[in-house]
Amino acid sequence: MSTRLKRRVYSGSRKKAKAFATIAPGTGVVRYNGMLLEALPEVIRSIISVPIKLLGNNRFKVDIRVRTRGGGQIGQAYAAAIAISRAIVDYFKDEKDIKQKILSYDRHLLIGDERQKEPKKFGGPGARRREQKSYR
Repeated sequence: MSTRLKRRVYSGSRKKAKAFATIAPGTGVVRYNGMLLEALPEVIRSIISVPIKLLGNNRFKVDIRVRTRGGGQIGQAYAAAIAISRAIVDYFKDEKDIKQKILSYDRHLLIGDERQKEPKKFGGPGARRREQKSYR
């Protein structure tokens, strides 16, 4: 083991959601907004656990805590996955294959997804939808 980080905060964002992850040496406990990963709904758990599964047996060497705010549930889950991926890559920076494994699985787990919601315009209920008009 080389010099490990004591505690550091890593961030991830998706649309309006922001997530902040801390990683520390431990036994593999993952907490999301104070709840254990196993206690979360299946959809959210499956999104968040992707970078953790890519770690393999190294996942039992660290404890991860994630706090989220803003946006919706799925946006927060994707933001948390990005923050966890960044924390894992920085923590295990001596092992280059972890970063390559995450990048080959999904590039957006490290880089993020810059797409945002299009703002609403006048003349209709949404960004593009308009009232129908008839000429007959």
